[in-house]
Amino acid sequence: MAHTTNTPQIDKVWFITGGSTGFGRLLAVQVLESGGRVIATARNIDKVADLEKKYPQRAKALTLDVTDPGQVDSAATQAIAQFGHVDVLVNNAGYGVAGAIEEVSEAEEMPMFETNLFGLLRVTRALLPQFRKQRSGHILNLSSIGGLIGGQGIGIYNASKFAVEGLSEALAAELAPLGIHVTLIEPGPFRTDFLGRSGVLAKKRIADYDNTAGNMRKYFAENDGKQRGDPQRAVEAMIAVVESSNPPLHLLLGVSALTRFRGKLDNWQKEIADWEKVTVGADFPEAQ
Repeated sequence: MAHTTNTPQIDKVWFITGGSTGFGRLLAVQVLESGGRVIATARNIDKVADLEKKYPQRAKALTLDVTDPGQVDSAATQAIAQFGHVDVLVNNAGYGVAGAIEEVSEAEEMPMFETNLFGLLRVTRALLPQFRKQRSGHILNLSSIGGLIGGQGIGIYNASKFAVEGLSEALAAELAPLGIHVTLIEPGPFRTDFLGRSGVLAKKRIADYDNTAGNMRKYFAENDGKQRGDPQRAVEAMIAVVESSNPPLHLLLGVSALTRFRGKLDNWQKEIADWEKVTVGADFPEAQ
């Protein structure tokens, strides 16, 4: 059920990857209903074509597989030709692979990295010249609480999202003097199709990991559609970030993400304190 939103009327051009389902689809609809313009992209254009039909003056549907460099360049060119510029890039395309590190094959992990990391990088690079030229813009990179905390059974996905975190923090520092913002969106469990249609389970299964990584396989199977996070509220939060005059670099979404990350910070602080003498003792004596 849709929620009443206080989202202001907006007049920005949004370029959204992975616009056919989940956060991408909801965000495209919310922006259009709020008066914005949207380049809605998906690997299958039929899944976003209805947006262009419903909002012919403010929506453009494009075919985009972020793992295809030619399609990326074409989509960026068409987007700017359609509306003259892009104000907001939402790198939303992505998915997860569940399985122990040893269980996940290279054939299963590489397509995920191509989408989650290298696809994000391709699309960002394609639009950065335009952002630099106009000295404005906002990039929302969809990360995850899994980009901040590694967990058994989802380590390969963690690796892709940890990479997005580091990339985005560096990018934010490079772009800040140019008037361009970067925000990492870090959701906990939300009721999208991440655990369902979008989730991939490693084909190989090793019994020694049944009580560790195996629990993540069970989680995928048993929790699809039961997550506490509301996707509609999440996309409203994303719009609020873009409309803010002081947007954050990191935005955790959901109580689960907040609780887990605070727990990590507490444990990390304790670990740093416990090992501080060893840490500082690693320098040359004259540097201490």
